[in-house]
Amino acid sequence: MYFSLRILGWGSLIAASSAVPTALHDFDARAPEATSTPIPPSLDPFYTAPRGFKNAAPGAVLNIRAAPGNLTTIFNASSEAYNILYRTTDSHYQPAWAVTTLFVPLKPPHNASNALLSYQVPYNTVDVDASPSFLAYAGAEALGLQFSDINTALNHGWFVNVPDFEGPLASFGASVSEGHATLDSVRAALSSHKSLDSSSRYAMWGYSGGSVASEFAAELQVQYAPELNFAGMAIGGLVPNFTSNFDKINNTPAAGLLVAILLGVSTQYPDTSHYLDSRLKTRGQYNATGFFEARNLSAFELFPTYADQDIFADYFAAGTTVQAPAIQKAIDREGLMGYHGVPQMPIFLYKATQDGYSAVADTDALVDRLCLGGANILYQRNTVGYHLDESYNGDARALNWLTLVLQGNYSAAYPTVGCTVQNVTVNITVTEPFGIP
Repeated sequence: MYFSLRILGWGSLIAASSAVPTALHDFDARAPEATSTPIPPSLDPFYTAPRGFKNAAPGAVLNIRAAPGNLTTIFNASSEAYNILYRTTDSHYQPAWAVTTLFVPLKPPHNASNALLSYQVPYNTVDVDASPSFLAYAGAEALGLQFSDINTALNHGWFVNVPDFEGPLASFGASVSEGHATLDSVRAALSSHKSLDSSSRYAMWGYSGGSVASEFAAELQVQYAPELNFAGMAIGGLVPNFTSNFDKINNTPAAGLLVAILLGVSTQYPDTSHYLDSRLKTRGQYNATGFFEARNLSAFELFPTYADQDIFADYFAAGTTVQAPAIQKAIDREGLMGYHGVPQMPIFLYKATQDGYSAVADTDALVDRLCLGGANILYQRNTVGYHLDESYNGDARALNWLTLVLQGNYSAAYPTVGCTVQNVTVNITVTEPFGIP
């Protein structure tokens, strides 16, 4: 058999989803046996779109396999893990594809309803081989807090969906594409297991780069995936304005994220890519070779490589700025929240007021804008700690909120309309302004 009896048979899977082709011959799909050893995505033939995939609907499952190797040993609260290749849509609304990993809980759910948590890992890289579906094999060493979050969710009896939302081009910062890939991963997950369907409760959770993909998914959902009905979304360490973010992180230990965003966005915008190529220095200590090295670096490696550098002044010809039309046009579309739609699900948003990556004022402004549009948000501003700290300081609060949401008890604990803004003081850990997220 290609996969467990608990997974729908391939023909049944095709018939079970309203968002997939009606006939298997609409695309050439095969479900291979899992390999004994995980292979980097750039070398793994599974990470290849089947012929005719563009004819499939967004969210359609194109291929599926049991995850290679020992993933259920690493995530020991899961009984099974699957890689799902699915159809999605890029930033220009053209057909694309991505891969997600679906973890099946070892424990039964805490209530009668099977629930799905879509967990967006902040992998913050333009190296496709640092995507979560492969990074997961390094467990806690690579994922840190995200590793324990996934296992904790599984221990609640929740299915956990972990998408490679940057897609095969590692389009970090291309938030429209990331939002589409997140929504379509949920569509694919819901149609891939017999214990999940459209009546299941499902929610999103993401911090930092994972919150960007989640928030854009929430904004885009109403027009891109109107059939989805999320129970809620928890997001922390939000980055609502990339232009403002660039000013915050340039010349800091986090300057490498600016390099990665420019390269990631340019994978979706050829004009941006051509402009950057034409302006990069070819000689000197900081040149095009050093800039493009980011394509081979994980988020953890970006930090020491570009620490405290002035990215535009060091790597580009004089006069190159983010305000250049070829850059600004892409950043305005991909890096500015609040302009793609009003999220329809309840939101828990947590943010450190001293966040060094993104000014709290940008998040305040986004909350004001979304609330004027009718959003339902609980926004907690933590007066203690920095960006990395809030991922820990807010973690239990987010998990408790998601538990209420996925158990169907949200309305008994929180207002279901309007917004609530709270200043809180939660001091579990305090490190430094530019810790690695």
